[in-house]
Amino acid sequence: MKFGFSICFALALLSSCATKVAVEENHDPLSQTQRYLFTIDGNPTYADEFLYILNKNNQIGEEKKDFTSEEFEKNLDLFINFKLKVAEAERLGYHQTEEFRREFDSFREDLRRPYLLENEVQEGELQKAYDRLQEIVKASHILLSFPTDATLEDSIAVMRMAEKIRNEAVSGVDFADLAVEHSQDPSVQVNKGNLGYFTAMQMVYPFEAAAYDLKIGEVSSPVATDFGYHIIRLEDRKPNPGEVRVSHLLVRTVPGDAASEDRAVRRIADIYAQLRLESSTWEGVVASFSEDQGTRESGGLLPWFGVGSIVPEFEAAAFGLTEIGEISPPVKTDYGYHIIRLEGTRPVPPYEEMEAILKSRILRDSRSTLIASQVMAMQKAKYKVSENELLIRQLSESFGDWSGNVDVLEDTINRRDLWKLELLSISGESLLLQDFFDFVKSELEAVQSPRINGFEAWYERFVTKRLKEEEERDLLENNAEYRMLVREFREGILLFSLMNDKVWQMGIFDSIGQHQYYETHMDRYQWKDRVPALVISFVQKNPEEQEKIRQFLSGKQYAPELKNELEKRWLEEFPLLFTMEDKLQEIPTHPLIKDLDISTSFHEVTKDGKQFFVMTGELIPAQAKKFEEIRGLVIQDYQNFLDENLIGELRNKSILQVDEEEKKRVYEIAVN
Repeated sequence: MKFGFSICFALALLSSCATKVAVEENHDPLSQTQRYLFTIDGNPTYADEFLYILNKNNQIGEEKKDFTSEEFEKNLDLFINFKLKVAEAERLGYHQTEEFRREFDSFREDLRRPYLLENEVQEGELQKAYDRLQEIVKASHILLSFPTDATLEDSIAVMRMAEKIRNEAVSGVDFADLAVEHSQDPSVQVNKGNLGYFTAMQMVYPFEAAAYDLKIGEVSSPVATDFGYHIIRLEDRKPNPGEVRVSHLLVRTVPGDAASEDRAVRRIADIYAQLRLESSTWEGVVASFSEDQGTRESGGLLPWFGVGSIVPEFEAAAFGLTEIGEISPPVKTDYGYHIIRLEGTRPVPPYEEMEAILKSRILRDSRSTLIASQVMAMQKAKYKVSENELLIRQLSESFGDWSGNVDVLEDTINRRDLWKLELLSISGESLLLQDFFDFVKSELEAVQSPRINGFEAWYERFVTKRLKEEEERDLLENNAEYRMLVREFREGILLFSLMNDKVWQMGIFDSIGQHQYYETHMDRYQWKDRVPALVISFVQKNPEEQEKIRQFLSGKQYAPELKNELEKRWLEEFPLLFTMEDKLQEIPTHPLIKDLDISTSFHEVTKDGKQFFVMTGELIPAQAKKFEEIRGLVIQDYQNFLDENLIGELRNKSILQVDEEEKKRVYEIAVN
């Protein structure tokens, strides 16, 4: 079907994501010419688009090959048919429907993502996070929290105190002592500021970044997080051991209850001794004695975990086991006493396996804000953003807590006649305060738009949207591959809509047209001479049983019941002796039956070294196939017929002009 080849022009990228295209950005061999390859009703199509599609389809799943002149003509003809259909879809207004806009915008968002600066920055953060996952670090910290409802002066005071403590630590004062004296981390009295080992994605991002940038023994400058200021000292770093899976047996204790503690110590010692007996099984002892109700019935099995994700005492004991099945001595934690058995180990997974998880976590933590800031800075530099800082500052001071109430803003601006003042410029284009006001109004009218307060927040959203639009415009203008992809998917959606209405749905639901097509093309739907046939193919060599089957079939006439009788007599005892097929067969096309004398019923045939018995029934002369038998095939043929008619109609009513000189030049490029 011609359409099958045509639509691949629009959607071939779905199965060819890494194809090198003939037309690359700034290296387009046709970029200096404005000659068209052909026009449809005066609308031109240029050679670069045809070469791009031709080259890509020539590389999908096969080695590149040269085109013959016949293949070139066929491909050009199919491409013209494709463009005729797209032009017809536009003439009918498919591109103006809400359904088209929604689908195209969704496709375009997906197509655009790999080309954006945001993707470049995001990939860098993903790789950085994965690289950090190759190590675990051990750090101590001192936390100075911000007061409730802290003012700027409060924050500065906390910062200065943090710098003072940091200087003391650098000068040699014991870090643990400083932590106990100054840290406002609730756990400091227990751990003296030591956080143990952790890896990437387990701490808030500023803390993680500062810790990984330190050398062993080095103390950081104050690091701000939502919790306050941290002074961090790196204690150790080493390769990440990956993850372990363990099972455990737990005897619980009541914190502060000496009697409970004494009972647990004696009980865990007895259990540990029981486990060392050869007659004991781990699962049996766990089921009998573990006080972890959630795991005792499953042998104490816990999920996989890595460094920094479980209580330190338990973690240290688990990672200290080296042999599968090895059992630890009793381990004390806040929950009680544990005995741990190693079930499995695995290294940090490859980047490809972790990419989706890392991306999801990065986009949920503070890295997402960092990425957005980096992207905006890069966009501002690339697109030469110039901001009216004085006006922005004045508006920020006047509307610091502004909720977006347009009446308030409009009243103020009307009184001051500020509408024509330039707020900023992007790539030399001025954006006025009027543009900002229109943006705010449209956002507030949108039901799904998130509500924000403050001029600065609204201004940032405005700039973000405009920079995104500028990057899209830049891509369409200067990135040939992206431009081709957008056009390809746009036209693919239009083509699908047209074909669905004019060919596919009509072919399925137009029962009158189906019958008319069937009756007009009856010569296509003819059975050749047929015969009911039971074909027995021997799989195993068993001359004795084969002879019994020969004697059983000799002298019999074909009957449908023979298949069941053969199954009962032989296949129940010898299930692999033979296979059978019993159905109507067209005589001229069947490799075994075409040479048989079907006036007799039983036949022995040897073909390609295999033995067959064939039982044939009465001849059914050639006749027309019934519509009900081949409705699916008729629908497919009818759809092809509708498609050919549509192409013929479009070629007749459209003015098609091909530039023969340009076509010759494109042919030379294609074949070479």
